Amino acid sequence: MVLEAIRLADREGVDGLSMRRLAGALGAGAMSLYHYVASKEELLDAMIDAMFEEIELPPEQIDWQAAMRRRAVSTRQVLVEHPWANGLMGSRTTPGPANLRHHEAVTACLRRAGFSVLMATHANWLLDSYVYGHALQETSLPFDTADELADMVEDVYLPQLPPEQFPYLNESAAALVAAGYDPAEEFIFGLDLILAALEPLRASA
Repeated sequence: MVLEAIRLADREGVDGLSMRRLAGALGAGAMSLYHYVASKEELLDAMIDAMFEEIELPPEQIDWQAAMRRRAVSTRQVLVEHPWANGLMGSRTTPGPANLRHHEAVTACLRRAGFSVLMATHANWLLDSYVYGHALQETSLPFDTADELADMVEDVYLPQLPPEQFPYLNESAAALVAAGYDPAEEFIFGLDLILAALEPLRASA
């Protein structure tokens, strides 16, 4: 039931999910679903818990930056594949077991690395804000690949950027296309900057 609800949300967004729609997809009566969940909110809790189950926990056997990097990359992948979950993953007031395991593992990774309780909280908020925000921006872009971006720049954006009026934007657009710029690389670039900036705060804890 939860997996079918996730498939519906992936296709139509969470606003398009209802107990009646889900029952129809399952070939069951709407009232029969209430034997398994008491409400749509309880169903959402289960769906979000399934999302946390998909995210790789920070491994214990590697250094904290590599561990948090892998967790961030995995989180971004889940959020891009399931855009409806962005905004819900931090809002549940009755977290499930996978949700709790995830947050315990992240906090444990930071604390074992030497971050104080407060600094670990700062680091967690900063990393989550970056990952969730980047995933939100990524899923709203009008292109998916570097080739699609290059086509849009050449066919759509550059004609709107006369060099005499927008010299820097025109220069940037042309140079990025020539260099084969891939916007997917921006996530790792920013993530590594954040992790590097957090290291002195860990050392001073």
